[in-house]
Amino acid sequence: MSELKVKVALTQKKFLVTMVFVTSLFMFWGIAITMADVLNKHFQQTMSLSKFQSGFVQFAVFGAYAVMGIPAGLFMKRFGYKKGVLLGLSLFAAGAFLFIPAANVSSFAFFGIALFIVGCGLSTLETVAHPFVASLGDQRTSDLRINFAQTFNAVGTMIGPVIGGYFLLSNNVEGSTDLTSVKVLYAVIGTVILLVAVSFSFVKVPDLIDPHVVSSADADAVNVDVEPGKKLFAHKHFVWAVAAQFFNVAAQAGTWAFFINYTHEIVGFSSSKASYVMGFFFMGMMLVGRILGTFLMRFIAPNKLLAAFALGNIVMCIIVAQGLGMISFGALLMINFFFSIMFPTIFSLGLKNLGSHTQQASSFISMGVVGGAFFPLLMGVVADSFGTAHAYYTPIICYIVIFMFAYKFYKVKH
Repeated sequence: MSELKVKVALTQKKFLVTMVFVTSLFMFWGIAITMADVLNKHFQQTMSLSKFQSGFVQFAVFGAYAVMGIPAGLFMKRFGYKKGVLLGLSLFAAGAFLFIPAANVSSFAFFGIALFIVGCGLSTLETVAHPFVASLGDQRTSDLRINFAQTFNAVGTMIGPVIGGYFLLSNNVEGSTDLTSVKVLYAVIGTVILLVAVSFSFVKVPDLIDPHVVSSADADAVNVDVEPGKKLFAHKHFVWAVAAQFFNVAAQAGTWAFFINYTHEIVGFSSSKASYVMGFFFMGMMLVGRILGTFLMRFIAPNKLLAAFALGNIVMCIIVAQGLGMISFGALLMINFFFSIMFPTIFSLGLKNLGSHTQQASSFISMGVVGGAFFPLLMGVVADSFGTAHAYYTPIICYIVIFMFAYKFYKVKH
C-alpha cells in the first residue's frame, strides 16, 4: 500500500527516550556546522584571510566526511547504533578541545586539524543517526521521522550563528588578532558534548525495527531488499542519491559560508548583525520549511516536493546573483526555506528497499556531504574575482542535479 494512504504513528512509546537523544544529535551538528560559517568570517578578520583561504574552514569540516564515512558505517555495522553515536560524540568533543592549543599558538593549520576532527565526529553522527531514526518505528513513516529529526537540526542551525556572533563577532575590534573567544567557546562546546555522551551511555536502547527483515505481514512496513543478492551500487536510485547529496551539501555549504559576506556587502549590515540575522531569519526559514515540508509530505509524495523545492532554488539563486539589495536578500532567505527538506528527503529516498545494504548505503550517502568541502572554495574564487553576489550563480548546477534525481532517478527498480 502507498505510504501516503496508510495512517501509522511517527514512532512507538518504547522508542521515545531513544528518539529524544538521537533527535538532539541533529541539533548539535546543526550548531557545529553553522558556527563554522561564523568562524569563516571571524578568521577573515583576525587572521587576515581572503574568502578563498577562509573557505578551508568548510573544507576541513566537510572533507572529514570523505575520510570518515565508510569507517563510521563499518563501525556501526560491527558495534551497533549506540556505540556509533558514542564514537561520534567523542570525536566531536576531542576536536572542540583542540581549539584551545590552536588558539594558543594562533595557527590556522592547527585550527584546520581541530575542525577536521570535529568533522569526523559530525560525519559519524550523521552516518549513524539517519538509519537509527529510520529504524525507530514503521518504515512507512521513515521519511516523516527523518524530517522530524531534521527539524531540530534546523533549530541548531539557528542557534549556531547566534552563539558564534555573540562570542566571536559582536566584540571584535578591527585589526585585533585575539583568539581567546574562540578558545573559550569551543572549550564549553566540548564539555557539553562530553556530558551528552556520558548521559547517552546510560540509555538502554530497545530492540529496533530491523531493516534486514525480509518477511512481514505488511512488506511496506519494513525496509526489504526488493532484489536479494543485488550489489549495492547496482541500485540506481541509491547511486543518484549519493550524487544528489553531494551537490545538495555543496550548494548549502557555499551559500551558508558567504551569507555574512553577502549581507554585509550587499545589504550593508555589520558582520555581527549579519550573524544574528543568519541565526534568527536565514536559519529560521529552514525551520519553517522543515515543519511545513514534514506536514506536506502527508499529502504530497516526497520526491515531488523535493523537485518543486529544487526548482524554487534555481529561481532564488538567479535573483540573489543580481545583488538587488533587499529584494535579493529576501531571495537569499528563501534559498534556506527550499533547502529545508533536501538533505533528509534525499537520504530517505536513497535508503529505500536496500535491506541488508542499508547501513553501508548510509555511509556512502553521508560521504556525499564531502561536496561541502569543495564548493565554498569555488564560490570563494568567484567572489574574490567577480563579487559575492555573482558567486551565487554557481549553485544552480547543483539544483539541476537534485531536480533530476527527484523527478526521475529516485525510483526503486524492481
